[in-house]
Amino acid sequence: MTDDIDIRVTGRAGRITFTRPQALNALSYDMCLAIEAVMRQWADDDEVALVVIDAMGDKAFCAGGDVAELYRTGITGDYSYARTFWRDEYRLNACIADYPKPVVSMMQGFTMGGGVGIGCHGSHRVVCETSQMAMPEAGIGLIPDVGGTYLLSRAPGRVGEYLGLTAARMGPGDAIFAGFADHYVPRDRWADLIELLEASGDTAPIAELAETAPDAALAAHLDEIDRLFAGDSLEAVRASLEAADGDFAATALNAVRRNSPLSMACTLEMLARLRSEQATIRQALELEYRFTWRSQPESDFLEGVRAQLIDKDRNPQWRNADGPLPDTAVRHMLAPLGEDTLTFEGEERLMKIGFIGLGNMGGPMAANLAKAGHEVTGFDMAPVEIAGVTMADSAAEAATGADVVITMLPNGQILRSVAAEIIPAMSKGATFVDCSTVDVDSARAVAEEAEAAGLLAVDAPVSGGTGGATAGTLTFMAGGSDQAFAVAKPLFDIMGQKAVHCGTAGAGQAAKICNNMILGVTMIATCEAFALADKLGLDRQKMFDVVSTSSGYSWTMNAYCPAPGVGPQSPADNDYKPGFASELMLKDLRLSQQAAESADADTPMGALAQQLYAQFVESEDGKGMDFSAMLPRFEKRHRG
Repeated sequence: MTDDIDIRVTGRAGRITFTRPQALNALSYDMCLAIEAVMRQWADDDEVALVVIDAMGDKAFCAGGDVAELYRTGITGDYSYARTFWRDEYRLNACIADYPKPVVSMMQGFTMGGGVGIGCHGSHRVVCETSQMAMPEAGIGLIPDVGGTYLLSRAPGRVGEYLGLTAARMGPGDAIFAGFADHYVPRDRWADLIELLEASGDTAPIAELAETAPDAALAAHLDEIDRLFAGDSLEAVRASLEAADGDFAATALNAVRRNSPLSMACTLEMLARLRSEQATIRQALELEYRFTWRSQPESDFLEGVRAQLIDKDRNPQWRNADGPLPDTAVRHMLAPLGEDTLTFEGEERLMKIGFIGLGNMGGPMAANLAKAGHEVTGFDMAPVEIAGVTMADSAAEAATGADVVITMLPNGQILRSVAAEIIPAMSKGATFVDCSTVDVDSARAVAEEAEAAGLLAVDAPVSGGTGGATAGTLTFMAGGSDQAFAVAKPLFDIMGQKAVHCGTAGAGQAAKICNNMILGVTMIATCEAFALADKLGLDRQKMFDVVSTSSGYSWTMNAYCPAPGVGPQSPADNDYKPGFASELMLKDLRLSQQAAESADADTPMGALAQQLYAQFVESEDGKGMDFSAMLPRFEKRHRG
């Protein structure tokens, strides 16, 4: 056992004490292994009622992971040590979060990085007057890891984005407000508290000795934080900070300017993915591992450690420091790892999957499932080859013996035809997941047929386009039973960034239709506004700077800007080659109006958007262009 940690049982408590105060109790690999080993042992020990984790010294509970060895091995090209360290550290973080007994952490002084992973996932998190917490990883080219993204995604408002991008420190009141701690107990009462915990094996004394925490500065600035950090891209957040007045915004902007652009952009993306109520600590850790697994060769991590901790020149040379960060960079860092995916004890990941429809969307989705280790058999009417996918001679053959069959098909008529072929071939108890975008009536009819045959059924259309399919960043809108969604959810987590269970059969299609009606309408409005700005002599960049941080904010403006050279990279910067083709938007708008007619809903803006895209695709030059190519269309047109 390492000398840097003292492990023992005292009374009813398992005790873990960090004993390297001279190093601010920095967490080493050996310490991680020792903690996990003993916690798994204590989980089955009836004599241990709870676990107490504390540390020697006044300056720190644990100021972070010991990154010196990660740097030393990384600069030699040996990435295996760091990957193994992070893998086992994250498994320990999950063990603490899911522990079957109370875990009490006593966090004085600095608790940062790896210390957060040990101290902030337990059931009873205690701070005192000296406590200072932070997630400073963006300052060394990493992301808030050890489950930090999960905690940040649960913080009030946009506090998580603020803390993750600025690395701001939290005092005890802030830590409780942000969800990193639970109880404030003055330090001079800690010895008494631990003695009571050891004697009783009961956590009740914590609440009895707790006092009101100092005021949270974060709470006082919450409205300002929400306004400044509302952007869904790093460029939008920077623009908001640059346009703001006041000391708070200026301090935040200076912090953002110091940190790695790639790290901050990935942090924003991760928090967006994890904000769903269904997200878990394990999903956060698996997502974090995607970044850290790639971090040494492909991020700013080694440069950040060099500048901050090795040479200490405080002058890191960040990638993309002087220009916009390519959207592909974030997608790459957070793409699924395939066979290197982080797994946890007791997980069963592998399934036999049939995948029917391997076009521009289905092909990359099937490939990501195969990369993750699943046995995928595919079928498509066109001859295709997908890495890791075994091709079948028919849809029925692909479906035979599969645990899950996924379809990605052009329309409801084809879905009904394929369903009639594969449902009889599927095994009872298997799950039919349709990811096509079709009419609600077809989705419900196929679900009824599947359920009548003893199958589980999910309609789960996607949003995110071909880029999202390739990068594994799709959003799934799912309809079906709770049981069916639970089976499909691990697969959605591989293929996408978010899955929302919208309700019973057909609800996924309904959500997709409503979402894309909004998208079509807002894209037209955004393109009209840019064309109007041109004719009024308003600079496009100035317009973007205003609208992207004020009431005109929208996804079509901030994340998918139709004006070339403005905002984050989008199809507009690639001659409008489609990320989401205009004809697909027309298809979805027609589905929305079909549904509106069936439901007797008045949707005049949706109807007009359908008319405009029909004209663009069928009578102009819009076919084969991205749906944002409406902008050059409006540029050429005049009123009347």
